[in-house]
Amino acid sequence: MLKVEQISGGYHQTPIVRDISFLVNKGEFLGILGPNGCGKSTLIKMISGILKPTSGKVLIDGIPIEKLNPRQLAKKMTVLPQMQSNTFSTTVRETVEIGRYPHQSGFFSSWSEEDEEAVIKAMELTDVLKYQDTNLEFLSGGERQRVFIAQALAQSSELLLLDEPTNYLDIAHQKQILDMIRKEVTEHGLTVVSVFHDINLASLYCDHLLLMEAGSVKAYGEPHEVIIEQQIMDVYEARISTQAHPEQPKPQMAILPDFEEQRKEKSVSLSNIQKGEDYIAFIAEFPLKVLSSAVHNAGLGWYATFINRTVPQEYDIENVKTEFLQYIIEKGFSPTNTVGMMTAVDTKKAVMKEYLAPFGSLIVIVTAGIGGAIDVSHAYERTAYQTIGTINTWVIINGKLSEEAFVQGMMTATEAKSKALQTEKVMDKLSNTIATGTPTDSLLVAATQQGEFMQYAGPLTEVGKMIGKGVYEATVEAIQIYKREMER
Repeated sequence: MLKVEQISGGYHQTPIVRDISFLVNKGEFLGILGPNGCGKSTLIKMISGILKPTSGKVLIDGIPIEKLNPRQLAKKMTVLPQMQSNTFSTTVRETVEIGRYPHQSGFFSSWSEEDEEAVIKAMELTDVLKYQDTNLEFLSGGERQRVFIAQALAQSSELLLLDEPTNYLDIAHQKQILDMIRKEVTEHGLTVVSVFHDINLASLYCDHLLLMEAGSVKAYGEPHEVIIEQQIMDVYEARISTQAHPEQPKPQMAILPDFEEQRKEKSVSLSNIQKGEDYIAFIAEFPLKVLSSAVHNAGLGWYATFINRTVPQEYDIENVKTEFLQYIIEKGFSPTNTVGMMTAVDTKKAVMKEYLAPFGSLIVIVTAGIGGAIDVSHAYERTAYQTIGTINTWVIINGKLSEEAFVQGMMTATEAKSKALQTEKVMDKLSNTIATGTPTDSLLVAATQQGEFMQYAGPLTEVGKMIGKGVYEATVEAIQIYKREMER
């Protein structure tokens, strides 16, 4: 659809864009990224024909754009520049109708049903139909931006060039506009080239990305090939971290600030434990980075409070998450700052251990109910879901872990728990083999993210050794407590 061949150029003999080439096929969405002043808008002007390159070619469907007259070019290409101005006072509808000019034999002398449908559809898609009789000067910047996007859509060309289309838009309208453009790309074969400042939006909605640096192409490819931490940091001269989007196979980035809060290095200990009537809580003065399989706020995040709650053995709630949320609120804890687990054993009898280590210290807290212990290698033989019995484990570290170390720490803790069940000869009553856990075990690994940095937490690392020792010893002791309770 669009082919750019080695174009270079700028303003007044000053080169801004240098030797750029790429191909965008029909029905693809290309995002152009780069820091301020790198030539993104200049590149768009050259592709659109507004600015003539000093060398190179721009072709649409194999035809050089200079061989197309303005009306022919407008039927093939729509351009939404970065800055829009309206010298005359016009209504929203009149502004959008201008987009149909290339399809007229004379200026609005042959208005057709097709023209009317295109204008109405464009206003509906951009949520500006309700303003159709309002003059532009009475709209906010974001509303005007949506009007100009509607004008571009009404033009109904095959290629859409956008320069920062989400400027001035709130997140709801950013999503609405980009969802709509993405749908047009996917379902109707629209080809889109757009400049973005927001790297995350570009990654989420585009098929390919072109990253520019000082007027040249730094990288080109699918989002995962372009949004690479070191590459983005080099180009933008800013610290960032990348992670996967929760729903799409697209990378997302977070800015890492360089400022440091002026504060003493803080740590946690068993003095942070608080016992309630039916729970045990660990309450820190500051958030810890946490990875957990908890009932409330599972996954990776930052939290200051951890709760292990005792529930009756007959506890049977259809919507556990909703009920647990209400419980947290009733107990006076912050739902967004709390990780919550539950168990059928008395949490007041939790085993709590603290270990000094070369990297700092480590706390392990375990409750163990093993009435429904199973051997995971024989779980496939079971036809009924057995929920009685839960081993809940907390590992809290005064130290700084990488994300890799969090995962390895959970693996090390799980292995230590399984070894404790073997030592205590906890059996899977169905298979008559040594159990490896229970159907509802939960695990939490937390770190203060202060002090010594630890890249790994496998069983032979310093932190891994302490996790293995602490979880094993605490789990053995918790199982013994449970056995004694059952013998009474």
